[in-house]
Order: sequence, then structure tokens, then C-alpha cells
Amino acid sequence: MTTPIEHKAVLETVHYAAHDGVTERHLTIAKTGVVDLQASDGVIDDSIAVCTAMWVNNEIGTIQPVPEIARQVKAHGGIMHTDAVQAFGKVAIDVKQVEVDLLTISGHKIGAPKGVGAMFIRRGTQIDPLFHGGSQDRGRRPGTENVAAAVALARAAELAVEEHEAEGARLGALRDALEQGLLARIPDAVLHGRGAPRAPHILNISVPGTDSESLLMALDLAGVAASAGSACQSGNVTPSHVLIAMGVKADLAVAAVRMSLGSLTTPDCITRVVELFPALIAKARRLSGAA
Repeated sequence: MTTPIEHKAVLETVHYAAHDGVTERHLTIAKTGVVDLQASDGVIDDSIAVCTAMWVNNEIGTIQPVPEIARQVKAHGGIMHTDAVQAFGKVAIDVKQVEVDLLTISGHKIGAPKGVGAMFIRRGTQIDPLFHGGSQDRGRRPGTENVAAAVALARAAELAVEEHEAEGARLGALRDALEQGLLARIPDAVLHGRGAPRAPHILNISVPGTDSESLLMALDLAGVAASAGSACQSGNVTPSHVLIAMGVKADLAVAAVRMSLGSLTTPDCITRVVELFPALIAKARRLSGAA
């Protein structure tokens, strides 16, 4: 069950690859942005080699049913990987309880330096190194280790775990205040992932009749940092593949603005955005003649 395969980046949150290295399948994504396991019945079968799922989607913040997916994958003898970059420190993670074989995190999401990350590899899981030449990291990754970055990541991870309940509650309250304030002032706005379990630090919203590019420029000039999707898609003017996979129409998807909250976010930040964003929407609609 450990035949090396090549697999592409995840499009609709969950990617499946079969043993022959050719067959790929996607689990069904509901309109809320969460994997629909009932609609995906039969996709995970005895031919599975690897299944990978984002624990928390980086664009809309929805929490995927990773424990349930992992149970199905392991029942069929496959290997389960989860991208926990957005989840670590934001939602409870216990690899003793969740049957994942591989779990990846990135330091810059939890206050560690950029360029450092870590992978949990369950004992007994066989992986092939991407390159060779040294015996570091038990032969998995040759080269001199960046000890300073590793220590920084370890300390950041300790703090993220220690503070995750209190910080999660704080961010969740701020995110809810931002969400409620924007929807009260822009009644036709669409909140992506609404009704689904979501991590506390991400909000993704579209306003019909606008486009994210002009809104982001206006927000930036006002000193507010936001994005139209993930940092990985920076500079891409096409609609978000995440929103398209959810069934969001293209004209609404290109209007999406993603706002993320962090350790420096305060109630004053939320108040300012709640006042500023609707004013920018009204101006954009006047200029486009949509108002």
C-alpha cells in the first residue's frame, strides 16, 4: 500500500489517487464548502493509495471531516495525509485519536519564521525521499538542518497549542462581530461557508455587482490588508477554484474578498472594517451604475 505515486495539488479540498498512479478522483464538495461523505460514497475503495485533505480550507475557513475521511481510508488500507497548515493552533488536533499517517504544518501561520515547517509521520509509514545525499532526518531529507528555525517552530507550536482555546474564542468572537456587522450593512452580501463548521480566523464574503480587484486596491489604500483568495493564488484574476467547486457562480466568485484575523487583530480593527467596507461597496456600485 506504499507504492510511490505522483499527485497534483488539491483543487476541491480533497484529492484521491489510485495505485496505478493514473486514476484520480475528487470527493464531492457540498455548497457549504465541506466534503459530503454521503455523496462521495464509493469513491474511497480498496484501490486507494493516498488520500489528502485540507483540515481547514485556507480560503473560506471550513473545517473538513478529516477524522471520518481518515477512518474510511484506513479501513480500505490507504494512506491518509492532511494539510493542517490553517488548522494547527486554530482547531483541536490529536493524532492519537485521528487516524492520519501524515500531517503537515507551516511555521509562518503560527508566528514562527517563514520557510520552516514540519511533517508528522506516523511510525511505520514508509515514504521515499524527494532527493538524496545525506542521512539527516533518518534519511528522509539530506542537508544541514536549520536548527534555529526548528527551535523557533517548536516554541511557536507549544504556544499555539497552549493558547488555542483562549485565542480561538477571542478570534471567533471578533470574526462573528465582523460578519454580523458587514451583513447588517450589506444585506445582499454572500458569506461563503456559512452554516458549515468554520475555523475562527477566516471570513470570505462576496458582494454582487462588485469585483475583488478594485475593492482590494481601495482597502489597501485605506490601510486594510485583505485578499481575493489564498496567498498561493496571489496575482491570479481567475475565479477561485474553491468557490467554483462549491457551485458559486463566476460573477460572484470574482467578487470574493477574504479577510483573516490574527494575534494583532483588535476590536478596533473590526469596527474600522465594518465602517469602511460598506462605504467602499456603495462607492463601487455608484461608479458601476449598479446602485
